Amino acid sequence: MTLLIYNGSFEGLLTAVFETYERKLTDVKILKALVYQPELHSESLVVISDPEKAKRIWEGLKKRISIAKCNEVYKTFLSELPIIEDTILSFIRHVFSTHENIEKDYGHKSVLAITKLAKQVHHEKHRMEAFVRFQRTKDDLYYASIEPDYNVLPLIASHFKERYADQLWLIYDKRRSYGIQYDKNSFGVYEVELALATDVTHEFLPGSICHEDEPRYQNLWKDYFQSVNIGVRKNTKLHLRHVPVRYWKYLVEKR
Repeated sequence: MTLLIYNGSFEGLLTAVFETYERKLTDVKILKALVYQPELHSESLVVISDPEKAKRIWEGLKKRISIAKCNEVYKTFLSELPIIEDTILSFIRHVFSTHENIEKDYGHKSVLAITKLAKQVHHEKHRMEAFVRFQRTKDDLYYASIEPDYNVLPLIASHFKERYADQLWLIYDKRRSYGIQYDKNSFGVYEVELALATDVTHEFLPGSICHEDEPRYQNLWKDYFQSVNIGVRKNTKLHLRHVPVRYWKYLVEKR
């Protein structure tokens, strides 16, 4: 078996897929460099991410399947599950092995897996768009912490860019130790790593770095949710289905 070691990026994964074709590899496994461990009776090969090779694979996919299905492949990659590289490789090989449309060939394991995982990641994306709660800092940066099950920051960036185009904001994924920040001057969204003079392990920023109006806004938010709550229509089971307990620590109204 050949182990292809890549840098963990989507471009790196597509480059690794390209290498399987270029080197005519059949018995192969793709692994992130962070989780790679040598295996007996296996040959290891480090794959250097190559934009041109990745583009050739991606363009080839777009010629054979819909843009929606291509997006599902990307969302599946963002699930970060241990077997995801081999699932995507199997799917791409299936796509390239025939001129027929395989998008609904659910008898193939990889097609079914891609469809299911993409739905789960998309559902998490929508939850994060609903559950982000910003705090305003003294320098007028709107900051929010999240801890999603999947790496959905790349998927929610456009939503917040469109909705908060006149504000400086930063959404930080604590589980993956990186964030996205919007610069209203350049209209760009950039990946960042935080170096704040505070403990970002907390769900909410300490009052010492928050804007003086922030406590009032949080109280208004709590009052709003309290006022729209109708006691006689309380349905705890339904509420927990739409707002799982694991997200409560980031919601102002649940503090």
